[in-house]
Amino acid sequence: MPVKQIILTLAACAGLAACGETLGEQAVGGAAIGAGTAVVTGGGALRGAAIGAGANVAYCQIYPSKCN
Repeated sequence: MPVKQIILTLAACAGLAACGETLGEQAVGGAAIGAGTAVVTGGGALRGAAIGAGANVAYCQIYPSKCN
């Protein structure tokens, strides 16, 4: 398995653990994972942070029982 795939898999797993209890924690956790993943894959950190924050907040709002 290529190193890039391993890193992406680990980032995805970390993203699932980054939910947080408050909206702010959810946004910050998602932003950190998104920015880190973007940098590793050669993307823009700000764009990755924005996508990660939005995705994590949305996920935690849709599935609150999975984010505690």
